[in-house]
Amino acid sequence: MAKLQHWTGTRSLTHAHSIEDLRLLARARLPKAVFDFIDGGSEDERTRQDNSGDFDEWRLLPRVGIDVSRRELGTTILGRSARLPLMISPTGLAGFFWRGGEMAAAAAAAKHNIPFCLSTNSVASIEQVAEAVPDGERWFQLYFLRDRDWMKGLIRRAADANYRVLCLTVDLPISGRRERDLRNGFTMPLQFRLSNAFDMIRRPAWLMDVARSNLTFGNFNMDGSSGFTAIAQHVASLFDPSATWDDIAEIRDLWRGPLAIKGILHPDDAVKAIGLGADAVIVSNHGGRQLDHSPSVIAALPEVVAAVGGRTEIILDGGVRRGTDILKALALGADACSIGRSYLWGLSAGGEAGVSRAIDLLARELDNAMALLGTPAITDIKRDHIRYRHAVREEK
Repeated sequence: MAKLQHWTGTRSLTHAHSIEDLRLLARARLPKAVFDFIDGGSEDERTRQDNSGDFDEWRLLPRVGIDVSRRELGTTILGRSARLPLMISPTGLAGFFWRGGEMAAAAAAAKHNIPFCLSTNSVASIEQVAEAVPDGERWFQLYFLRDRDWMKGLIRRAADANYRVLCLTVDLPISGRRERDLRNGFTMPLQFRLSNAFDMIRRPAWLMDVARSNLTFGNFNMDGSSGFTAIAQHVASLFDPSATWDDIAEIRDLWRGPLAIKGILHPDDAVKAIGLGADAVIVSNHGGRQLDHSPSVIAALPEVVAAVGGRTEIILDGGVRRGTDILKALALGADACSIGRSYLWGLSAGGEAGVSRAIDLLARELDNAMALLGTPAITDIKRDHIRYRHAVREEK
């Protein structure tokens, strides 16, 4: 796999047979500081590692003698049909990794009939993505902002642009300490300095993309300023650490469509979200980019599922690298999964084609695993199909 680091261009996507292959292609194309912004987590990155590693704590228990000649991977996510139990997570600065990155990712999601969620911290604006991909299943992700009028304006803009679902992220009162970014001096846009000049020059494809792009926070063009901004500074200046459940309730009242609350790990918080009328809770630790040593999402999932008791939909967000990861999450009670880094690596490697490749790889792996597990449809995946690795036999 190491030779993948030397491949560039969309033609190499056909040689990528896993999400890890796409990660290596992304690492080859991006400057180190940019790749580390996608790849890194906070402090010791323990939670980032556990997000993917803890899937290995679960084993799949196949059943035999079942007709699996035809498989159905389709499902519904918040009342809308989807080809897969999968969606694209809101991730900041997608347009920094590939020119027009948000539009490319939204187009790939629409092609595969899965939801795409646009981040508040996108390069492209709410309206630009809606105009470019008018027929996709679009969600908009919102943070709590100090300027509540601006925040309410974003909600109105999303509604006017026909974003169907509002995804309210509640786990970013302040930015986590992402030490890779601190060491690299990562800013938006990236500063051309002696320490990183050679690294950027060695990535001409990315550098040409950047030269032709208007790199701004598309939803925050308040004064036209274009100075170098550290992500932590951006969060500290605009985001509101004082938000409470009362503020979440106010957003529920303002938004007339489906509402997903993202950043839930504690089962009691999931219950509170339901009480406020959330249509989905997204079990997420922000990709291990916030509080380090918090539980992985797959570890937190069973308690949240038990607390929710089927009263709302549950989406697992974090660590999905394989189709079997999706299978395990569904067996533990999730209704769908969401991918962030997995699609960003595809985007960085090959734009829309790279995102499509990432989705297609996960779909193929999920289809293969479902056949081998003896589950011809998503609805056939049950808790009895999974066992904790250290348990001889769990009670049903």
